[in-house]
Amino acid sequence: MMTDFNIEADLHTHTLASTHAYSTITENAKYASEIGLKAIAMTDHTGSMPDSPHIWHLRNAKRVLPRELFGVTVLRGAEINIADYSGNLDTKDSDLDFLEWVVMSYHRHYFENYRTADCKTVTDGYLRALENPHIDIIGHPTASTFPVDWARLVPAAKEAGVILELNESSLNTGKSPASEVAEMLKLCKTYSCPISVDTDAHFFTLIGGIKTCRKALYEADFPRELIFNSDWDRVREHILKKHPDCGI
Repeated sequence: MMTDFNIEADLHTHTLASTHAYSTITENAKYASEIGLKAIAMTDHTGSMPDSPHIWHLRNAKRVLPRELFGVTVLRGAEINIADYSGNLDTKDSDLDFLEWVVMSYHRHYFENYRTADCKTVTDGYLRALENPHIDIIGHPTASTFPVDWARLVPAAKEAGVILELNESSLNTGKSPASEVAEMLKLCKTYSCPISVDTDAHFFTLIGGIKTCRKALYEADFPRELIFNSDWDRVREHILKKHPDCGI
């Protein structure tokens, strides 16, 4: 039965380095501290997305970004793109090696002359992309622009150790239909597949705000123990398995 919960880490946030976002990492971390979060992931865009920073922005974070700001652990990450339905990614493994947190997403802006594809085509792309060991989370998979066969994706994500995301921004903007959200949560319950409840915040006051996600989770009677980022220690353990020397 669903019980009350909060997230302790917001694992999908943007800074003004993604030029359609409006806050600095300092502002994001300070606000996260004020609302009691233990960690945030800085996940600006990559590749040929129109608002992506230069790859140096991501590489340099490991060298210069403090491990903590205002008592909040800052994860050096990125939101990378699935570049095509063959599951190719827009970011080289040699660049992903600099990161400790990777959100992988489809974005319609990445597809020239975008048209909605069928569930099988989209899901095939996800499954091929899941073979990359750098991936931690699939970002906003409930978006209607990329329809999913949940009966295939959920067990595959669990097998790969990749978390599926419930994305506050996607729900609030109507990009994620209630039917898709309900289906993902139902299958995640069936397969005991964890999810991450994230904001995808593009302004600092949106960090940690999960009102719409919380409502969907209560309606689905979703198990609290499957909410991956409700426990920072669980997130930290996941990261340290892949990056034992990252110092978190």
